[in-house]
Amino acid sequence: MAIYLDDTQRSDLADLARSWTWRTQWPTWALIVTIYASWFGVATHARALGLPATTLLLAVLGAWYMSLQHELLHGHPTRSPFINGLLGFAPLAVWFPYRIYRESHLQHHDDAQLTRPGHDPESYFVSSADWLRAGAAMRALLLFRTTLFGRLLVGPAFSLAATGAQALGKIRDGDWRDVPAWLAHLAALAALTGWLQQRCAIPVWVFIVGAGYGSLALASVRSFYEHRDAQVAAHRTVINEAAWGWRLLFLNNNYHLVHHDLPQVPWFALGAVYRNSREQYIERSGGFLVGGYSEWVRRYAFASVSHPVTGAALGTRHENPVVSGGFAGKLRRANLEI
Repeated sequence: MAIYLDDTQRSDLADLARSWTWRTQWPTWALIVTIYASWFGVATHARALGLPATTLLLAVLGAWYMSLQHELLHGHPTRSPFINGLLGFAPLAVWFPYRIYRESHLQHHDDAQLTRPGHDPESYFVSSADWLRAGAAMRALLLFRTTLFGRLLVGPAFSLAATGAQALGKIRDGDWRDVPAWLAHLAALAALTGWLQQRCAIPVWVFIVGAGYGSLALASVRSFYEHRDAQVAAHRTVINEAAWGWRLLFLNNNYHLVHHDLPQVPWFALGAVYRNSREQYIERSGGFLVGGYSEWVRRYAFASVSHPVTGAALGTRHENPVVSGGFAGKLRRANLEI
């Protein structure tokens, strides 16, 4: 990899990139084994655990698995998209084919278009034209989705509807490239749900609705206010200093601005990168710092975090500070490809 740095900066990056942990990616391999073993361990002990506890545990493990899929699509633990795709292919979280999610999420990493409807596939904002076309009931749902409770309750339904509409729209336009991925995913899901019902006594509807929708709802805690509407692109992405349990569940993606700046950094190194450049990142974010997910619960459980229309409640224009110091600054200037 070509790095154009002074000797000190080169040494810092070389130490990080050559470390045994980073080179072997053993934390991610251990994570893969843990998630799969836990998921199938819970499923095969469903009769002993009882259906409510099993459903809850599978929902939590499904959300953790989606965090793993996010790590896989960013090139960890291997540099092979094929191998990582195999590791993330199983429909343990039910809903989305891995390849579809990968393509959509990488599009989301166009930071200049973050939060922009029609450009950012993960935006929770709508355009003013869509808002004007919406009826009273849809506007009420869109407003409800801007509360944390609403995001958990109806947010997954919006995501599912948008993904389904996009898939059908492509077929209608004559684009069949995603069909094999959907068919493979549905075949794997049918096999998995059949096994769960016959061998584990977990009804299909319980797994689909309870564990599957529950996984999306739990993941919505992280994404609720992950991006805000702001004039400066760097100010749109949050830094959430969450507690260790949430950090583990979301694989440090709570340090979301760090991840967007350095998506090549594996999950187990994000915390160190952030701590070494904390002040610079807070400045770079325009002060978009949250003291944990409990802060969102206190402030936005039933209160709107923003207007659903992009640009409707845009605040003061900000400068565009750049992370120029600390270890994260060295990583940025290195343009490190890992």
